[in-house]
Amino acid sequence: MPPALDIVAFAIFAVAWLFYEPLLTLVAKRRGGVLNTDMTVIRTAWMTNMTGRDPRLMDGQLMGHALNSASFFASSNLLLIAAAAGALFGGENTFRSVSALEVVKTSSRMLFEVQLALVLVSLARGLLDFIWSIRQLNYCIAAMGAAPDPMPDPADREAYGAVIARILNPALSSFNAGVRGYYFALAAAAWLFGPYAFMAATVSAVALLFWRQRSSAAAGAIRDLRRLLER
Repeated sequence: MPPALDIVAFAIFAVAWLFYEPLLTLVAKRRGGVLNTDMTVIRTAWMTNMTGRDPRLMDGQLMGHALNSASFFASSNLLLIAAAAGALFGGENTFRSVSALEVVKTSSRMLFEVQLALVLVSLARGLLDFIWSIRQLNYCIAAMGAAPDPMPDPADREAYGAVIARILNPALSSFNAGVRGYYFALAAAAWLFGPYAFMAATVSAVALLFWRQRSSAAAGAIRDLRRLLER
């Protein structure tokens, strides 16, 4: 049975991991100024403008870049999962080698395996998000290809742009969730250094994510761009 402090640290991690996104959504609804929400407006404007361009070479290149990024992260995630799984199933030799390190705080082999399993689950969840993102990006590419050639009617352009954005925004939201998985995987890895390090890493990861969403220079610039687009 893991010590009580380890259980508390795990509970804090679980709450942070499960409720981060709902809390961010709630903050966006009540206070606004959240980068992810502002980006949905910008992407909708992008898709609307895309319907009026001929050729759409630039838009295709941008979508290709997004797809390549998601594929790169998915491939990297697979390598990390393989490494974590190798350590998890390495048996007694891995446990003895790691527990011999002064900085590692693990009281038993069972706790050690739970710690590694949490890292593995965090990475696996991120991989699933990246895979779903890739699939949705492919749907979006098909939707862009199906859009009629440059539309002079602003109403048609807005309608097509809004519909395609309803595919693009969830795709990139899944990509964001996959990237966020790295933050929580790092926090989970901190458990190897003890419950206090685990709790500190979890709180730090959530604080860093919220800061980047609301107070970073990028968030401020995106917020200003949204205001310009909504004039």
